[in-house]
Amino acid sequence: MERLGLGPDVCAAANPKLVYGRMTGWGQDGPLAHAAGHDLNYIALTGVLSCIGQKDSAPTPPLNLIGDYGGGAMFLAFGMVCGLLEAIRSGRGQVVDAAMVDGVATLATGVFADLAGGLWREEREANVVDGGAPFYAAYETSDGKFVSIASVEQRFYADLLDKLGLDDGSRPDQLDRAGWPVLREAFAQAFRSKTQAEWVALFHGSDVCFAPVLTPSEALNDPHLKARGVFEDVAGIRQPAPAPRFSRTPGSIKSPPAPAGTGMASALADWGLTQDEIETLQASSAS
Repeated sequence: MERLGLGPDVCAAANPKLVYGRMTGWGQDGPLAHAAGHDLNYIALTGVLSCIGQKDSAPTPPLNLIGDYGGGAMFLAFGMVCGLLEAIRSGRGQVVDAAMVDGVATLATGVFADLAGGLWREEREANVVDGGAPFYAAYETSDGKFVSIASVEQRFYADLLDKLGLDDGSRPDQLDRAGWPVLREAFAQAFRSKTQAEWVALFHGSDVCFAPVLTPSEALNDPHLKARGVFEDVAGIRQPAPAPRFSRTPGSIKSPPAPAGTGMASALADWGLTQDEIETLQASSAS
């Protein structure tokens, strides 16, 4: 925006109530402020990537959800809403600096809290929520698909053992880390005895904390997600419905995603640029 002459200072001079959002990877200051980067780099530097993956291999890139969308876009949206609400009260705008490294670090607050308390082990697959615990993991079924369990609480874990036929008391205690390999093998063997669909039927309505591991195309047709309307069909394109949901002012999708590059002219016109200025910008690298 600065290259277009529309930096925060210029905009604030024209409208002191303006809330100006800036989202970057490294942030507006610091040694890396002007360096190139992507989601994977931001979650690597903040310590998050080191926690994800199998212990005997390199860390696993978790898509680009944590940095780009979680630590970046969602924090920017939240910051803009907070800034707008404050501007309504104060009559003054401000700049919202949403750096992905900031957001990712905040999302990982629980990890850093456990680290400070001596509860987090920095090797991968050594903690409850990083794949270390056999009761918080994914297992292959007899048809080559997968299911997930997250039976952390004792009563959920007891239900899991009952459903798997492993509640005879002959195995290590749930929280005995030394016994986790034994439990993992027992669970893996049990889950390989049935298909994913059979496990879905068996666990339906239980408190095991269970779900099948679906592909994106399978998720589009899942009975629960369909009943809730998690996905919508807009002009023949299936896509997630607006979230979160509002009881009085529900959101809606007005049109399918626009092709790349469209909408620029109308947006610039809304900002008050002339047709000649718009054509100049479209012909330049700004387009």
